[in-house]
Amino acid sequence: MKIVLTDAQTVTQGDLSLDGLREFGEVIVHPLTAYEDIAETVRDADAIILNKTPLNPETLRLASHLRYIGLFATGYNNIDTAYCREHNITVCNAGSYSTNAVCQHTFALILECLNRVGDYSRFTAEGNWKESKTFSPFVFPINELAGKTIGIVGFGSIGRAVAKVAEAFEMKVLAYKRNRDGDKRLCDLDYLLANSDIVTVHCPLNDSSYRMFNEETFRKMKDGAIFINTARGGVMDEAALKIALESGKLSYAGIDTLEQEPMAKDCPICGVKNCFITPHIAWAPMETRERLMGIVCDNLRAFLSGNPKNVVN
Repeated sequence: MKIVLTDAQTVTQGDLSLDGLREFGEVIVHPLTAYEDIAETVRDADAIILNKTPLNPETLRLASHLRYIGLFATGYNNIDTAYCREHNITVCNAGSYSTNAVCQHTFALILECLNRVGDYSRFTAEGNWKESKTFSPFVFPINELAGKTIGIVGFGSIGRAVAKVAEAFEMKVLAYKRNRDGDKRLCDLDYLLANSDIVTVHCPLNDSSYRMFNEETFRKMKDGAIFINTARGGVMDEAALKIALESGKLSYAGIDTLEQEPMAKDCPICGVKNCFITPHIAWAPMETRERLMGIVCDNLRAFLSGNPKNVVN
């Protein structure tokens, strides 16, 4: 079969082997594909393996041989799944591969807000400790996690991993998801917002979650709370977040995803001093990407054997 990778550079820059896919047929690798070139690029593909490339009626209109789409991702909002279903194209995602990595990065952002490691490192590198009158110049405020309440919005595998780590830090845990189960930590969203010192988002991006964190939502949060987003940028209104940070309503934010990526030149939160931003790298440790490649290969193998798994359409 002919397997086309449309945006391989999003998962490897030469550090991760793509050889696992070559057992299934001819692999054609494109580092990145411009939107206007997608249709021609995938014209002869039997399978497309991708991360963020938009696949819709326009970009798939020439792909008459296409029967399989495999995602280097859990989210699949860039795929028109209804179109694929109508054209007998199986779409499979890679669920739960990044749980540990995203959980780890979530706490890296939280701890940056509370321990200010970056600020203290710069303070020392600039020679300021040499001039200090005391051995311990606490020029940036720092705080403990123990005893604080973390509110987790989205309580799937990542949200539950975050809860486990939070409890190890002796934090109190509140959680919200649309479909309640018997977990005693679950509560209404408004209650979570009003009672959490830290609110962290781990829900998928869809019609109901798009910009769910907006001016009204931030207003409902506890004064001085911290907001963390390692989910999807579209779940928050960036202009509203800027206002909440600059007004002092929120003390800090730790953000790994934006609505437009790479970051827009006029991104509202760029340069906001109490907002720590990383460039969508929570999912990207080497071990995580190796695990991801294994899942993508297993998905394709299962499809070819007639027993597809992780099907999203």
